Amino acid sequence: MKQTTAKTTTTKTVKPAASAAKPATGTKPVPSAKPTASAKPTAAIPEKKIKVLFATTEAFPFAGTGGLGEVVGSLPKALNRLGVDARVIMPLYGSIPRKYRDKMQYIGNMRVWVGWRNQYCGVFRIDNDGVTTYFVDNEQYFLRDSIYGQHDDGERFTFFSRAVLECIPMLDFTPDIIHSNDHATALIPTFYKACYALMYGHTGIKNVFTVHNLEYQGCYPPHILGDVMGLGEDMRGVVDFNCQVNCVKSAIESADSVTTVSPTYAEEILRPDRAFGLSDILNRNRSKLVGILNGVNVEEYDPETSPFIAKNFNAEDPSGKAECKRALKKELGLEGDRPIIAVISRLAGHKGLDLVKGALCRNSYAFENADLVVLGTGERYLEDFFRYHASCHANSRALITFDKSLAQRIYAGADIFLMPSATEPCGLSQMMACRYGTIPIVRKTGGLADSIKDCRAGGGNGFVFEDYTVEALEATVADAVRMYGDKTEWSALMQRAFACDFSWNASARKYLELYKDLLKK
Repeated sequence: MKQTTAKTTTTKTVKPAASAAKPATGTKPVPSAKPTASAKPTAAIPEKKIKVLFATTEAFPFAGTGGLGEVVGSLPKALNRLGVDARVIMPLYGSIPRKYRDKMQYIGNMRVWVGWRNQYCGVFRIDNDGVTTYFVDNEQYFLRDSIYGQHDDGERFTFFSRAVLECIPMLDFTPDIIHSNDHATALIPTFYKACYALMYGHTGIKNVFTVHNLEYQGCYPPHILGDVMGLGEDMRGVVDFNCQVNCVKSAIESADSVTTVSPTYAEEILRPDRAFGLSDILNRNRSKLVGILNGVNVEEYDPETSPFIAKNFNAEDPSGKAECKRALKKELGLEGDRPIIAVISRLAGHKGLDLVKGALCRNSYAFENADLVVLGTGERYLEDFFRYHASCHANSRALITFDKSLAQRIYAGADIFLMPSATEPCGLSQMMACRYGTIPIVRKTGGLADSIKDCRAGGGNGFVFEDYTVEALEATVADAVRMYGDKTEWSALMQRAFACDFSWNASARKYLELYKDLLKK
């Protein structure tokens, strides 16, 4: 990227005036003495802003592949509204749109050691939508077609983790807390503890590490410890797991606090069947494990203001939803007044789509009286199956693509949202569906269990089943389709879904309390 020198402005610090004149020396007043009428109250000392630097490999609107990008694109904004100074640092990908690249300010450059390699690192910044974002530039590592899945991911993310810590003195911002996210930034707390904790300009920083999905742990061959990471054998016990370098394991051991994206997921990953091998490590560190439910971007996913849907609506006047359904049926070539069951997901087996496939393969009675719309990309066998099923059934459509505006039209026009995941750390789609009055069907796991309550038990904002079986899915879908036929009951259920507050406000307050507690230690 072209480097331009930024003009530096020096701000003169003005000493604040004293809030009250000093008392004259003399007899000390008794404690019960009332202040005179002329005494001025002592000015309150403003609370110092907590400074948080979010380290991430993706953040919307710049670059992202899914939930992590959504979270880091929204949580810092919510924290800033609470008085935090939250900023983001991420790689400068070639895919970042030109409209953002043109607004970036060049800060400077330096060299970063990656084992024995001495690599160029440029640093840029942009102020966008109330959040300052810093970009780490190295075309060798980040001018790629995709964010993940490269042959040298271990080296690329080691470089980024080192660069985050190395560039802090170059920024106009020394964080109180570095908040790292998932396996690609999991080495940051490890490097901090091993190399930077006592270094000038870095002392006193706390490290928070968030597990967004424990299935992805950043595992690499053992030789990477010295050859790429540049760490000595004394760190082998922190980093190694099952004869591999395991980045997430190292972060769990090194960070001051480990968070997950829902309370139920924080409990689930302590169990051997859900921890992908790390249950003993997590149980040993369970005192610093916290689960905080994610929120969603309520400004972007808002049926009252969305420019992508046929007619805007809200809880007070939901009549526009019927128009959105008619428009969606017309767009997709569906006929009749059957309820629309929507799937908007990465097409993967653990998302519960094997259950959906199993039900459709045996011509499930549950789906006979509904239209099925599937939007997403993923594993080839599922893409092919849903395409084939749609070609054979007039009430089925398979949209094998990633299209956020189409997703909003489906959220707005569908009646039922299907998310029967085998595992789900948090999930955002079920929350987005509630925003549009589209009723979720979920399996009781992770964040799905924390956000959706079964309406069949009284109250509730959706349908929840527990057993991971085709039979349990079919029975729940059938119940939802039957309830859809009772317009009074369905309307009341929609209102309960509309009423759910899935904004980042509550979650951001919990993160703020976590930060405050850490800084007291």
